[in-house]
Amino acid sequence: MFTFRNRMVPFAGAICYLSLALFSQPASAASCCGGGSATSLVLPKFSQSMWDVAVSMENYNGFWDSDGIYRDDPPDTDLNQYRLSLGYAMRLGSRWQAAVVMPYVWNSNQYTGLSSSTRGLGDMTLGLTYEAFDDIKCVWKVRNWQDMVPAIYYGLALTVPTGISPYDNVANSFDITGRGFYRLDANLLLDKTIYPWTATLLMSYGRYLERDVNREYGNYVEPYRKQLGDRFQATASLGYGVSLENMATVTLSLAYAHLQEDAGKVAGGTDFSTEMEKNSVSATLAYANMDKDWIFKMIWSHASPYSGHGRNFPVTDIVTMEVSHVFH
Repeated sequence: MFTFRNRMVPFAGAICYLSLALFSQPASAASCCGGGSATSLVLPKFSQSMWDVAVSMENYNGFWDSDGIYRDDPPDTDLNQYRLSLGYAMRLGSRWQAAVVMPYVWNSNQYTGLSSSTRGLGDMTLGLTYEAFDDIKCVWKVRNWQDMVPAIYYGLALTVPTGISPYDNVANSFDITGRGFYRLDANLLLDKTIYPWTATLLMSYGRYLERDVNREYGNYVEPYRKQLGDRFQATASLGYGVSLENMATVTLSLAYAHLQEDAGKVAGGTDFSTEMEKNSVSATLAYANMDKDWIFKMIWSHASPYSGHGRNFPVTDIVTMEVSHVFH
């Protein structure tokens, strides 16, 4: 047991803070296709608000073509994106919370000897989450079937196209920082800790809103209507947590993520060029101090450069350093 804001709670409850932190990752954008994550920040149970700052470095190492075959980038190619993401989450009621994440993006690319460098806002994410439980669901050991019930979060996230998209005044795909579309995601997050193990499952389904297009990469075109395909994302994670002598906690988590988007629509017809898929693995090391109001994370996400692991999508390595401050 440890004292936490004059409340005595089991140490397993402290691990809950870290398990949620593994999925409180700010939205990201890729320089080749823009983007935004399916979730926004998730506030720990009984906390009132949270600030989050993350710095990400993303390196591109080839791509999967439309048939899922891995292709190397041309010689003299070096593609990178750097992101600073600021997020804030606040409690609206005993079970409701809201969050906003705003990324700022730097693109630094060299492609077949030609250099390109741009910067600007990425796509903003607004989130609303409902906690379908009253008490902390972390336990020391399983004594009955109720101890197996996970914490369940239902959420909605709206991606707002505040970034630079292909439909703005840009020269090529290396200059963009967003998708250029509104997207509404329905999210389901399941989280269960049986100390010292934590398992988490995140699933999300998103629908893009149709929009008018009259410009592509800086060139004006005959106006038409366009809609990207529906988006599905799933991430499964397993973590192991330990307590240090100073009552701080450390969790190491491994995760597998799957992302795909269906064919879109252009002027009423099917646009298969927007179909894409990506499979990746990640490792997260999270540290929380004794009071669980400061959380530090280091995240490494890796996509394997092999055929069959993705389709119509870049192969990337992403390193993220993140810090969160929770107000109880």
